[in-house]
Amino acid sequence: MTEEKDRLEVVSVRLVKDAPILSGHKIQKPEDAIAVLSEFLCGLDREVVCVINLKTDGTPLNCHFASMGSVNQSIACPRELFKSSILSNAANMILVHNHPSGTLSPSKQDTALTDQMIKLCDMMGIPLLDHVIVGGDNKEYFSFKEKELLKNPHYLHCTDYKNLQFESPIITERSR
Repeated sequence: MTEEKDRLEVVSVRLVKDAPILSGHKIQKPEDAIAVLSEFLCGLDREVVCVINLKTDGTPLNCHFASMGSVNQSIACPRELFKSSILSNAANMILVHNHPSGTLSPSKQDTALTDQMIKLCDMMGIPLLDHVIVGGDNKEYFSFKEKELLKNPHYLHCTDYKNLQFESPIITERSR
């Protein structure tokens, strides 16, 4: 008989659908994403980060509210942002989050998250099409893509194991 400590639990991961909020409205530009989510983000008193998962043609598959934060920040880690995209078999993704203050300028954290997601999305094969920040009444927005700050790179990865580098640089607060 196998001892309890030697057992390895088996889990199943499934996508669980909530009440629908998206239509077949294709998302081709930031205004489309805002049109789809504006009624949900407008008037929130805290930051919320959403992932819109898309088919290849821009049709939204679903929207995942990945993080709900405080009045002026939301902690969104890539692991949480990718969950629904992977489970939905998304071809692309768009990040949308609100700034309840109405200020549309991205914070240092917003910029760092976008940079991180651009790189990780390339590796995951789910391109990040845009990161849109909405504020206040959702009539105005900041789009990383429209500001030409979001360019999806295509990294060349090492093909010779002798050249792999496993050491990572030490990142200090000053170097950020």
